[in-house]
Amino acid sequence: MEVKGEVLLSIPLFILKKFGKKGYDNWLETLSPPARKVFQAPIDKTKWFPLESMLVEPSIAMCDMFFNKSARGAWECGRYSAEYGLKGIYKVLVKLSSPQVLVKKAGAILLNYYDPSAIEIPESDENHVVARITEFPDMYKVIEYRIAGWMERAIEVCGGYNVTVNITKSLTDGDRCTEYTITWRKKL
Repeated sequence: MEVKGEVLLSIPLFILKKFGKKGYDNWLETLSPPARKVFQAPIDKTKWFPLESMLVEPSIAMCDMFFNKSARGAWECGRYSAEYGLKGIYKVLVKLSSPQVLVKKAGAILLNYYDPSAIEIPESDENHVVARITEFPDMYKVIEYRIAGWMERAIEVCGGYNVTVNITKSLTDGDRCTEYTITWRKKL
């Protein structure tokens, strides 16, 4: 399984912003030599990288170091990733879109960053969506949380508030999919 370099870009930026240069340097030292090499150099956002060694391992190290081993750190990094990735022209397009439309486009978005992957939207109305990741051969809890955090922040950027994202099924727990039940209110 592979992940696009663009996903990796947000990890060091998040750590630097939240924990400073010293925190970043300490985190970098915990990584395997191949991961450290990738994160010490400019990351090619168009290149594909191995998911486990370049996203999962660094995410777990971040959660262990800064979030008391809680996957909540991956959630927060996912939120930052949405904020970082949905800026500039993308932010204008997203702000003109509704949260419902954004989540419906999640399949195309997921495929751009994780290979192989697939997502379906079996339920959708103006304040509620159910999204199911049905294909993701090497799913990890930190990835499920990162995606949840990304969706939460992306919906906020689209004008949703009081956003809740619940992981109601999990590939990592043996379910047939990872299911996110998402609700929000629309700003008037």
